[in-house]
Amino acid sequence: MIYLDHNATTPLLPEAAEAMARIASENLGNPASSHTPGRKARRLLEDAREQVAALLGASPSEVLFTGSATEANNLAIFGTVPRGEPARILAAKIEHNCVMEPLRVLAEAGATIEWMDVDARGIVDFQKRGDIVPLLAPSRGTMSPRFELAILMLANHETGAIQPVRQFANPLPNVPVHTDAAQAVGKIPVNFRDLGCTTLTASAHKFGGPVGIGLLLMKDGTKLKPQAFGGHQQRGQRPGTESVMLAVGLATALDHAVRHMHANAQHGHALRVRFLAELRKHDCPFVLNGPAPGEADGLPSTLNLSFPGCRAELLLMALDLAGIACSTGSACSSGSLLPSPVLQAMNAPEEVLQSAMRFSFSPTQSKEEIAEAAGRVAGVVKAMG
Repeated sequence: MIYLDHNATTPLLPEAAEAMARIASENLGNPASSHTPGRKARRLLEDAREQVAALLGASPSEVLFTGSATEANNLAIFGTVPRGEPARILAAKIEHNCVMEPLRVLAEAGATIEWMDVDARGIVDFQKRGDIVPLLAPSRGTMSPRFELAILMLANHETGAIQPVRQFANPLPNVPVHTDAAQAVGKIPVNFRDLGCTTLTASAHKFGGPVGIGLLLMKDGTKLKPQAFGGHQQRGQRPGTESVMLAVGLATALDHAVRHMHANAQHGHALRVRFLAELRKHDCPFVLNGPAPGEADGLPSTLNLSFPGCRAELLLMALDLAGIACSTGSACSSGSLLPSPVLQAMNAPEEVLQSAMRFSFSPTQSKEEIAEAAGRVAGVVKAMG
């Protein structure tokens, strides 16, 4: 089996596994306890928090550990705009389901969502679109901002398209800006302070860390309404006993990803180029959805391709039988037979919508393995065509 679904989850890095094993073998207490084992746990937890902050251009006080990026996104959204408030929210049509679903809940409770379109490559281009620019300005006759919350992901989970978050946040100094950076952190440089966002989310298992922990960066001075109650941990914003082991695993994996980021990006680009070249060599017709390899606004590890004439759900099963693990979209919506909302937002034609597959690569994979994978994909597509 050749695994080409690293956007869904990545294997645990040996360095992270070793660090977590060391923590598991120690006699640690609850990090909220005052005795010696508790204080030791607290030091390890805060060391991990400081390490994460340094790697992502944030202050330690701005780092909250969560159970996942999904939880972090829910906290950022519902903590800023409580259910039932007549809020106005600006968001892109390409957001992940764990952002889209909270927005749907808020809309059903009375919020107004203003949707930003994307271009054919899946990138928001608000600076050139006359219908977007007015949305960024304050309402006439008032000094209050037009929106209670503005949302734009940093990198798309299906196409790998990197979004202009810094340019998006700059004209909105009085509006809380949230970015879901789950697919970006560990793959491209991310500096929370430079982005100008209020909140940012990430998930450890997207960059070689353990499943079960994510993070929320929250700009100092920001007040979010807690979504859980019952403890004082993390300033009451996310109460509950923190997992020292998972926090250390996250910090270790992030440190590894950042230190090897340049080399990994170059290797990822080479893998994408080789994969496409092999498909062409095997005369396999495909359509590229999103930025092409080599373009600066695309993740180095992601390809979204359509194979006109094939049905995505049938192709997915056939590829699995051929030893290729890939996906038709995000893992959170992989059970859905509906066309990709991301590709719909890109105005992809029906035959492209119905035959789209996502391939995402790892820095540990070789060009030879990727060439073998492309050959298998081409063989399956031809057999189904």
